[in-house]
Amino acid sequence: MTTVTDVSIVIPLFNEDESLRELHAWIRRVTDQHQLSTEIIFVDDGSKDKSWEIIESLKAHDPMITGIRFQRNYGKSAALHVGFEAASGSVVITMDADMQDSPDEIPELVRMIREDGFDLVSGWKKKRHDPISKTIPTKLYNWATRRMSGIYLHDFNCGLKAYRLEVVKSLEIFGEMHRYIPVMAHREGFRKIGEKVVEHRARKYGVTKFGLERFINGPLDLLTIMFISKFGKRPMHIFGTIGAAMFLIGSFISIYLIINKFFHLYVWQTKAPLLSDQAVFYIALASMVIGTQLFLAGFLGELITRNAPGRNNYKIGGRI
Repeated sequence: MTTVTDVSIVIPLFNEDESLRELHAWIRRVTDQHQLSTEIIFVDDGSKDKSWEIIESLKAHDPMITGIRFQRNYGKSAALHVGFEAASGSVVITMDADMQDSPDEIPELVRMIREDGFDLVSGWKKKRHDPISKTIPTKLYNWATRRMSGIYLHDFNCGLKAYRLEVVKSLEIFGEMHRYIPVMAHREGFRKIGEKVVEHRARKYGVTKFGLERFINGPLDLLTIMFISKFGKRPMHIFGTIGAAMFLIGSFISIYLIINKFFHLYVWQTKAPLLSDQAVFYIALASMVIGTQLFLAGFLGELITRNAPGRNNYKIGGRI
């Protein structure tokens, strides 16, 4: 083995004490067989079982283990974020701790990053061992993500992924954004994103840690990513455009009502209808008010953005 870390394996976990020893032994068997110098980063997301005690005991016999423990449960995105910060290998692998991801996939994922030149390789659980209540929403969200992002992966949320180190160091993952890491990486300029069919093993230990709220949070997080990536540094482009359009629509309607009233009074010599009796008047008023508010929101967004500390932080892809 080389003395330099070739691969960093980031494993977020929450109450997985039953699987950790077996998972660690399997990873070491695979990496030793393929002569990969590998660090394993366990991120304990506030487990309430004996997960941390087991990580400590594994660390005592394996110095290439790094354990990070949250004081409370923050979620998978937070665990991946701190794991990425700690990673030092030229290739970074993420996998779940529940034994549904197979460590036997690691060597091929590493090869695809090193030899095929991918920035990111996402696993595709083509044959899933999940109930229909999970597989159907997953297919729906994957379809929606493909349509909105233009990235044609079959399984965005697969926990088994491989990255170049530069990719994970460029990402800031928060909330529930771990579902859309390929989208975030693509928006940061890492365009060579690949996919590999991986084995999805039936759950051997524990229960799923994700509830029904993921069906609500997932689409909202996707909209957040798409919005921030397009308008994060120029909020006036979206708020100002919509606000100005609504204000103009309201103004045109108001002008029409005024001209119509003028013709009734002075040209046709007829009784003019009261503005307050016409529904279109209130539509015009609401459009002007909302349009003004949106325009001001964009203006305030620009002030905040232009005074933000990282307003001129850009990702540099090369320098000579």
